[in-house]
Amino acid sequence: MVSRAYTVAFQGVEARMVEVQCAVTPGLPAFSIVGLPDKAVSEARDRVRTALTSMAIALPSKRITVNLSPADLPKEGSHFDLPIAFALLAALDILPDDITQSVVALGELSLDGTLVPVVGALPAAMAAAEQGRSLLCPAGSGAEAAWVGNAQVIAPASLGDAVRHYTGQSPLDPATPGEVTLNQHSRDLREVKGQERAKRALEIAAAGRHHLMFVGTPGSGKSMLAARLPSILPPLTAAEALDTSMIHSLAGLLDEGGISRARPFREPHHTASMAAIIGGGRQAKPGEVSLAHNGVLFMDEFPEFPRTVLETLRQPIETGEVMIARANAHVKYPCKFMLVAAANPCKCGYLSDPARACARVPHCGEDYLGRISGPLMDRFDLRVDVPPVAFSDLDLPASGASSSEVAARVAAARAVQLARFDGSPGLRVNADAQGDTLEAIATPDAEARALLTRVAEQFHLSARGYHRVIRVARTIADLDGSDGVRKPHIAEAVSFRLPSPVPA
Repeated sequence: MVSRAYTVAFQGVEARMVEVQCAVTPGLPAFSIVGLPDKAVSEARDRVRTALTSMAIALPSKRITVNLSPADLPKEGSHFDLPIAFALLAALDILPDDITQSVVALGELSLDGTLVPVVGALPAAMAAAEQGRSLLCPAGSGAEAAWVGNAQVIAPASLGDAVRHYTGQSPLDPATPGEVTLNQHSRDLREVKGQERAKRALEIAAAGRHHLMFVGTPGSGKSMLAARLPSILPPLTAAEALDTSMIHSLAGLLDEGGISRARPFREPHHTASMAAIIGGGRQAKPGEVSLAHNGVLFMDEFPEFPRTVLETLRQPIETGEVMIARANAHVKYPCKFMLVAAANPCKCGYLSDPARACARVPHCGEDYLGRISGPLMDRFDLRVDVPPVAFSDLDLPASGASSSEVAARVAAARAVQLARFDGSPGLRVNADAQGDTLEAIATPDAEARALLTRVAEQFHLSARGYHRVIRVARTIADLDGSDGVRKPHIAEAVSFRLPSPVPA
């Protein structure tokens, strides 16, 4: 007789159902696991055997075979311990087979039978809900998994507690969701002295999720501005929070099962590898672009990143998803993020200061920013020069709008966009609009169209650049409370894209 239990194998954010089959047959004593297990899954037999021994359950002197079906799907991770133990307990008639088939189990076993929290409880709970099953997971993962309200989540602290629950000796209460946290930002936009144009660009970028690049001398405030971006972004919606938490669950970043409504802000160092930024490595884990999904990816010292790493950003920026292709797997992760880059104008950083610039001016600036390819630079909606702040300005009191005031304007603009797209799949902000949708929501009036045409002809805008100007202009109009896209909106959008003054 073959007993069965169920678990999941992760392919990106998708949790694929795996049937764990266990047969105890006559023969030489052995315990084998088949079905493309990795090293962690193969070692489960020793953890399961020792955990059962700690519960005074001795394995019979027979051949125990565990098959993980489908057999051609790679199985990775220690979360297979609990379903293997459950299938074995059913084969030994300790648990009813119908019980083990009604749950999706995942969890790592300690040698004393304690259940260790594992990553991926949230997508596993969603897969269980789709199958009409309950989820069994370690106590440390229960608060996270319970966010999926359509699946009952049982979260015992040990294998013994799980057995006592399903045999009716000591039933457990279903797990409850963790806390919803809203991060309080201590950094305020008013702390930045001067840089009003850069602050305006930051507000426009936040309102429409546009990609932004700061170029300025060292110490001009580029990183300081970017660090205050989270304080003006609206909180994640319920759908966005769940979507983002699915990725963070796979990366093990959810704190005590709580879900944060604050938008992710990722700032990798410029020595990060391609796998760290895009994703990959062992088990094809999500990279920084996916961890920044629905949030911000800030890349300081942008030209210092390896050229191969920068070029891999081009496709994710356009498509909003990244495909990690490996010999044995193709894994897709969502990555709709706002890219904010900061760069010095040249290697020495003082291209515009004759007193401190190096002898290679202006060639050093061309060579340094030349590390950023034209196609990648074309994907930035707003490009802002950040000049140095005068010493006399540093002693002035804080001025300009506070983060809370700017955040209110950004939230109002985002609400207009959300109502405009009215639940259209994949469309939430102006940066998502393209093709006929962009033409429908952001058609410039006659004066604005004439200005845009002159700019496109004079500065040889690409088709991508042309449409990105219209998107930014639509966001500026939303911040202005205007129904249509007019000449001042186009003029401001163009001024953030071109290095030269806009033609009259």
